[in-house]
Amino acid sequence: MPGTEHCLPNYSAGACFASYTDLSKGYSIGWGSQSSKVQIHHNTWLHFPGHNLRWILTFALLFVHVCEIAEGIVSDSRRESRHLHLFMPAVMGFVATTTSIVYYHNIETSNFPKLLLALFLYWVMAFITKTIKLVKYWQSGWGISNLRFCITGIMVILNGLLMAVEINVIRRYVFFVNPQKVKPPEDLQDLGVRFLQPFVNLLSKATYWWMNTLIISAHKKPIDLKAIGKLPIAMRAVTNYVCLKDAYEEQKKKVADDPNRTPSIWLAMYRAFGRPILLSSTFRYLADLLGFAGPLCISGIVQRVNETQNETNNPTRALETLSSKEFLENAYVLAVLLFLALILQRTFLQASYYVTIETGINLRGALLAMIYNKILRLSTSNLSMGEMTLGQINNLVAIETNQLMWFLFLCPNLWAMPVQIIMGVILLYNLLGSSALVGAAVIVLLAPIQYFIATKLAEAQKSTLDYSTERLKKTNEILKGIKLLKLYAWEHIFCKSVEETRMKELSSLKTFALYTSLSIFMNAAIPIAAVLATFVTHAYASGNNLKPAEAFASLSLFHILVTPLFLLSTVVRFAVKAIVSVQKLNEFLLSDEIGEDSWRTGESSLPFESCKKHTGVRFNLCSFPFGMQQPKTINRKQPGRYHLDNYEQSTRRLRPMETEDVAIKVTNGYFSWGSGLATLSNIDIRIPTGQLTMIVGQVGCGKSSLLLAILGEMQTLEGKVHWSNRNRYSVAYAAQKPWLLNATVEENITFGSPFNKQRYKAVTDACSLQPDIDLLPFGDQTEIGERDDPFSALDIHLSDHLMQEGILKFLQDDKRTLVLVTHKLQYLTHADWIIAMKDGSVLREGTLKDIQTKDVELYEHWKTLMNRQDQELEKDMEADQTTLERKTLRRAMYSREAKAQLEDEDEEEEEEEDEDDNMSTVMRLRTKMPWKTCWRYLTSGGFFLLFLMIFSKLLKHSVIVAIDYWLATWTSEYSINSTGKADQTYYVAGFSILCGAGIFLCLVTSLTVEWMGLTAAKNLHHNLLNKIILGPIRFFDTTPLGLILNRFSADTNIIDQHIPPTLESLTRSTLLCVSAIGMISYATPVFLVALVPLGVAFYFIQKYFRVASKDLQELDDSTQLPLLCHFSETAEGLTTIRAFRHETRFKQRMLELTDTNNIAYLFLSAANRWLEVRTDYLGACIVLTASIASISGSSNSGLVGLGLLYALTITNYLNWVVRNLADVEVQMGAVKKVNSFLTMESENYEGTMGKIVIDGIDISKLPLHTLRSRLSIILQDPILFSGSIRFNLDPECKCTDDRLWEALEIAQLKNMVKSLPGGLDAVVTEGGENFSVGQRQLFCLARAFVRKSSILIMDEATASIDMATENILQKVVMTAFADRTVVTIAHRVHTILTADLVIVMKRGNILEYDTPESLLAREDGVFASFVRADM
Repeated sequence: MPGTEHCLPNYSAGACFASYTDLSKGYSIGWGSQSSKVQIHHNTWLHFPGHNLRWILTFALLFVHVCEIAEGIVSDSRRESRHLHLFMPAVMGFVATTTSIVYYHNIETSNFPKLLLALFLYWVMAFITKTIKLVKYWQSGWGISNLRFCITGIMVILNGLLMAVEINVIRRYVFFVNPQKVKPPEDLQDLGVRFLQPFVNLLSKATYWWMNTLIISAHKKPIDLKAIGKLPIAMRAVTNYVCLKDAYEEQKKKVADDPNRTPSIWLAMYRAFGRPILLSSTFRYLADLLGFAGPLCISGIVQRVNETQNETNNPTRALETLSSKEFLENAYVLAVLLFLALILQRTFLQASYYVTIETGINLRGALLAMIYNKILRLSTSNLSMGEMTLGQINNLVAIETNQLMWFLFLCPNLWAMPVQIIMGVILLYNLLGSSALVGAAVIVLLAPIQYFIATKLAEAQKSTLDYSTERLKKTNEILKGIKLLKLYAWEHIFCKSVEETRMKELSSLKTFALYTSLSIFMNAAIPIAAVLATFVTHAYASGNNLKPAEAFASLSLFHILVTPLFLLSTVVRFAVKAIVSVQKLNEFLLSDEIGEDSWRTGESSLPFESCKKHTGVRFNLCSFPFGMQQPKTINRKQPGRYHLDNYEQSTRRLRPMETEDVAIKVTNGYFSWGSGLATLSNIDIRIPTGQLTMIVGQVGCGKSSLLLAILGEMQTLEGKVHWSNRNRYSVAYAAQKPWLLNATVEENITFGSPFNKQRYKAVTDACSLQPDIDLLPFGDQTEIGERDDPFSALDIHLSDHLMQEGILKFLQDDKRTLVLVTHKLQYLTHADWIIAMKDGSVLREGTLKDIQTKDVELYEHWKTLMNRQDQELEKDMEADQTTLERKTLRRAMYSREAKAQLEDEDEEEEEEEDEDDNMSTVMRLRTKMPWKTCWRYLTSGGFFLLFLMIFSKLLKHSVIVAIDYWLATWTSEYSINSTGKADQTYYVAGFSILCGAGIFLCLVTSLTVEWMGLTAAKNLHHNLLNKIILGPIRFFDTTPLGLILNRFSADTNIIDQHIPPTLESLTRSTLLCVSAIGMISYATPVFLVALVPLGVAFYFIQKYFRVASKDLQELDDSTQLPLLCHFSETAEGLTTIRAFRHETRFKQRMLELTDTNNIAYLFLSAANRWLEVRTDYLGACIVLTASIASISGSSNSGLVGLGLLYALTITNYLNWVVRNLADVEVQMGAVKKVNSFLTMESENYEGTMGKIVIDGIDISKLPLHTLRSRLSIILQDPILFSGSIRFNLDPECKCTDDRLWEALEIAQLKNMVKSLPGGLDAVVTEGGENFSVGQRQLFCLARAFVRKSSILIMDEATASIDMATENILQKVVMTAFADRTVVTIAHRVHTILTADLVIVMKRGNILEYDTPESLLAREDGVFASFVRADM
């Protein structure tokens, strides 16, 4: 027999495999033993040449072994007796090949290539054995028509290739006299690099096995920035910036000769990132093609089962081997092939996703670096003239770069979708004929509707955002002025205004919810409509009966076909946005730049003609200033870190000054802000070295512009600016508008300079900062910045101290060259040199004595102004004001400190209840779902809508199952016997009714979920607003404003727009999986046995993923804000940064922040891929189990098809269950934070003993609203609201115009208001910023006068106005309120000497209480000492 003569090579091969297995065991270290200890051993990870090829060949060999095993088993099953030699050698070969790759992996991790000799010998033996076997088959007359012959031939080729790979490694690293040493990548020599995807072996890359350590450890300890480490060099922003910039420079060169053409960013992106996109597209094509294996295998399996039903007992065919066709006709073989196809398809799909996401992140990092470099080179005129606003720059950073990144994520779909659609239609046509085209037409015709809905969704979202911004503005005003509103009993008026805006926002949200519902409905209903149209057409138009194999394969194909058509609308939308983003980006990159670092070179002459649009970007990331030594060594802990020194170096010209006693000299200077018209004309000045130069002049005369012109910030039309060698690279600049970094106080003061304790103390003392620093909760380590500036309240009146200690003593004594722009002429006596400006030109230049001699008129004018300023300078007011401001700062900062961790307390409520920190407790708390919060959210939407949502969801999925079950019954009936026309009508009618009901229920469920979410959002916001409005004043004193506002902004946005779609997706995917498992179990009950281990595996996967995902999402969110703030603060402080020449430091900081955000996002993406690969593999196991169980135990081909269809559905939806569960867990944090405020006690009377009586009435018996409405109060902080002057004086709209004008006249504001457009209806901007602080305080006085209550309380109300105005107002108050009670809280005691009674308090106790005369009579009294000190 032929089989007998083949036994020897079979068993010889088996013996070879067995001996190799024993050999490899002697050295094998164990799979993953080192990869699990990344932080210790990953520095030895390396790849020998041909690493990826070896893995691919090994996987191919394993697949061929599986086919060999299957062929042997099928051949053996056709024989009457068992023949182990048909498949046992293949089993041994599979084990040996698996062992070989484990062996190779451990050789790599131990870096011992000489051990590859054993592996080489194995491949030689395997190659020889398989070749002998192939020759024997050939001699027996077998050819390519025999499957076993083909399998053996492929094995010979694969073993030969693997042998060649070993030879390539061995010849380089083993047999040379001086063999090369294999070195690990530079990144892995840095233990800080924890993102190992580029460095692990192919299997670990495909399965994200290296992520196990991080994800499992998240249960024991939250993932922080230290745990995720740094980015590999190739993924860092600076690396990708260089690639993109090189590509962009090439594009600029191509269009340099044509001024009408602009360089193409698209081509630059393709040159820089095209290869990974092509790789991702290849993976996507492979995944999409493998996706069609599902329908084809279902068709084959159902057909085999159907044939088995109709077969009689056929005699066993005792054939020697199988052909490929016979092999693929076996149902079990198809089941295994379906399993392997699913594994490969999902692996390629996740690989495609990962590569696009990584490339998108790299592109975003490169674009951010290009934008930041351009910002640092941006012409100041672009910002000052409004050509480029801060808002536009922020949009480029926050929106446009993200649009391009997301477009790159979806990019492979553009060319993958057409192939997928064409393949799907061809296969459908092959199965069902022309009736399939009807269903495809339904999908294609309805796809534009989905695009229309998507555009409407975008419009509704924009409208919602506008209303949300307006609502937040009003809410912010309420919170800022809450004390005033409460004390005036106006909180309900302003609350109503917010509610009105909220109703507009909710109306827009309803539109958004409607279109969201329609989008969900279309996604669910169109496949049902397409299937209905197809099968009904087939039933009546085709002469053939619908078979189970055709029906369920078609259903699966329709699900494949629908996905790309619906995704098309999203891809097109993002493509349009990307095109717009590229246009904006190109305009920005081609905008005007400042001169070529000319302001500190020998001269800065720059003809106007050359100030055209620049087509280049110079990005000197690490170019060191002259006088600073470049580092000679690279820190090995940070390889390749942000070094662009050698990439681009600015060429600077050095030119000595004619006279070294002049620091700066401007000759015949004409300077412009970019309009072409000279802002500064005929400037001829010199700044003497080591002396104090003051620049003075009226407002708008060009003083600040002159400074900026010297610094090179203005466009030079004509003339030269000379800098001496000594001063060229040592400049400090203090801008007129204060600018702070989002950093500590210390970092803002040192500003990148090395910390010197002695010098630091001298500086803070000279600036009188130490008392303020002492008030801060963490001293000079307190974080401040543009969004949280505790110094913003300190309008410090310390000019004398700063002049005497800071400028004259600290700086001038140090022989510094000082240039001071000032309007305080009393300081001119200290100036060594004076430059007087007028109308953009230099009026006079010289010493004060020179000007006194040469321009008597100007000197006398200055003298008059100096006398006036001296009269206004009140040192006692200054000291008291500073003390007052510091008291305000202390109150603000310590209230912040008291509540600094309120959010953390909300997040860790359970941890506080149980302080046991053992491991099991920590794991339990971190994996616990917030079920109570979920229930509160659901019930906030109303029990009726909740019941309707649950009922409609269950009913919808029941109907969908019924549709598929009806189809199974219908097709099974026709496959067994041919029924009549009446039966066909019955099945078609039933199928049509069920499909119609399913489509209707799809609409109902999508609407109920969105409406329930909308109702919950409405109720939660309403309850939150009313609870906050009714909260006690002490709550606002101890809770930071930003924390409260965050509940109305970020948290409300999550509740409004994010939770409903996530909840809908979660319920839909969960019910789909549950119904699928139920249907599979019904079709094949034995599946329930396999469900237990699969369920356990799924439980642990989701458990570990949810915790890690939550941590990584928080890291991603928390690292975004510093990056965006850095761009914003750089744009605002651009002049200061350039003046200090700190571009390098700021660029490096930007790169660090970008990389930190990118590494968090990359880890989050890798975690998502980790989850999806595992759930996909679980789904494939379910498909394999269900298909084998169906083949073995079911006699109904319709149920088999139904079970397999649902098994494929699970593969698609298992990962969405976990992803949505994790998202809901994170999003419910917003509900939890809102609910924490809803438990706050409402406002009540405070105090435990005694009572307060007004007009004989105990105020505790009165409602607070009634009491406060009868009083008037003027607070220390002047508060105005956006709207009109009329609204600010009389929000209740109760007073006549005459009464309002009277109040304004009393407050000395009538003439000013009359001069405004609109008079009483003149606009007041947010916070009253269009009025001075003093004017705002006067408006507050007028507001109190309008009310004309019997009691007026003035709480340090005159702190922000000058003494002359204060004296007038005191007299007015005494006159206007002569018949009423006035209570004045004062810090300047001379203002209350005319009062009837004085109460002196200290620490809550009354020290003195009498008339002013009586208290002054007590020489040792406290009040008398206050008066003496204030005189």
